Amino acid sequence: MISDSKLARRSFLISVTVFTLVCGGYYLMSLSKTDGHYIYLIDDAYIHLAMAKNFVLHDVWGVTRYQFSSTSSSPLFTYLISVLISFFGNNDQLSLYFNIVFGFGIVYFLNRYFSGIFRESKNIVISVLFTLFFSVLHLQVLSGMEHVFHVFLFVVNICCFSNFKNKYSVYGFYLSLLLMALVRFESMFYFVILAFVLVLIKKWKDALGVLLMGFVPIILFGWFNYQQDGYFFPNSVVVKGTRFTFDSNFPHQLKTIFLDNFLLNVSFYKIGFFPVLLSVVFIARDYHKKSFQELIKDNFFLIVISLLMICHSMFADLKGMFRYEAYILAGFSMALIPKLKELFGNFRNYIRIERLIAGIVLMNILLLIYKFSFAHKMLENGGKNIYEQQIQSAKFLHTYYNESKVVANDIGAITCFTDIHLLDTAGLGSVETIVFNENKKHPDAEFQNFLAQYTTNNAYDIAIIYDAWLQNYIPKNWKKAAELKIKNPITVARDKVSIYAVDQDNLQELKENIRNFNWNRNVDVTIAN
Repeated sequence: MISDSKLARRSFLISVTVFTLVCGGYYLMSLSKTDGHYIYLIDDAYIHLAMAKNFVLHDVWGVTRYQFSSTSSSPLFTYLISVLISFFGNNDQLSLYFNIVFGFGIVYFLNRYFSGIFRESKNIVISVLFTLFFSVLHLQVLSGMEHVFHVFLFVVNICCFSNFKNKYSVYGFYLSLLLMALVRFESMFYFVILAFVLVLIKKWKDALGVLLMGFVPIILFGWFNYQQDGYFFPNSVVVKGTRFTFDSNFPHQLKTIFLDNFLLNVSFYKIGFFPVLLSVVFIARDYHKKSFQELIKDNFFLIVISLLMICHSMFADLKGMFRYEAYILAGFSMALIPKLKELFGNFRNYIRIERLIAGIVLMNILLLIYKFSFAHKMLENGGKNIYEQQIQSAKFLHTYYNESKVVANDIGAITCFTDIHLLDTAGLGSVETIVFNENKKHPDAEFQNFLAQYTTNNAYDIAIIYDAWLQNYIPKNWKKAAELKIKNPITVARDKVSIYAVDQDNLQELKENIRNFNWNRNVDVTIAN
């Protein structure tokens, strides 16, 4: 018989090899389309790099070097990238290296977790790989965002909780909560739900510890943030988050939360419905067999993560890259696979007897295939999209307008690779425009007038925007100089970016600069009449 240590080592090596080959293959594919330099799949990755650069080089917590802006929704991740920059220099690949390290960490802890459940290497490897690809972790690693770190902390948290009698596991549990708080603010849902379920089984002390460790860092950061710009949360949370306002609009807000975001949300049924349904089946089977306390204890994380998925759908975002819910999907796998242990032992007999469960498991496998195929499309052309649109825009600005005043609404690459002064129409990088964007507001005539007056009074030079984001409310005094169009948009908001002269006296010079710039061959440049 193979020893436990050899079993764990073998399964880890197999899992990490498969995962590395998948990530490495997509990495090389991306390089072949971006002139040999790896480009992240979404522009948001460059926001963290821009802020980290400015914090290290200029001692400014902001997306530009000139003023504070709470643009990062993951302050701890951004800070850690700034630490890496201080040691290794201003390298835009540091986020990728960070994710690779913590991606391997996730494989390690998942392997340890499932090694405590299965005695065969094959079953451990299947469980680890299913969890990785069910949470689309290869996509998260290559995106250069904070979500890999978030999944890592969540996996560690569940591993530590499952061995809570060990004092080091207790330390790991609370430390992961502390760090999770400042990696993603959606973690607040987890803290509240975890504490609530602990209260149900009368673990009052543990519930209090969860709330303190989870919320104290958020409160401290919020207090600091409020002192700087008057908002408790980072700009992205204010702009994108769902919140209640107890006014005449309250019934509409309830409809948005419970119907639009949850019950009628197609993304919820693609991502969370079948894991929740499988959890409900297991919980329902114990309902008449066990006492209330036993029911909660034996299905603890099924209950926690199901409630977390529902809350996330109602109050946060379900995105095409599955990045915001990646930690929840990893948690579902860790909670559900132990319940399906018999499926691994006697597959044919299990699916014959447990047809309902087998059917739901099949749907989750089909979801995995769907997500993997969708991720393939993003990984195939995502970096190419960003390279042809955001990186080209950044290079153009760096060449002709490196320290100019620029209006934009996709701000990552253009702030990472230039020293521009920025007005962000989406509100992520400019506190001045938050009021026009918070609680998912749409552009209107008031915003149009503000942009016209503010950019004129403050002598802005050019604007690089998606016309559709401002709809029909582009300021009349801006004059279009050109449109930049790419093919097959996958990870960008639109296929076309417009360049405007905010200062009309510079219109002809702007057009000439656009003509003279060496654009990527895949960018279709149209000079306006």
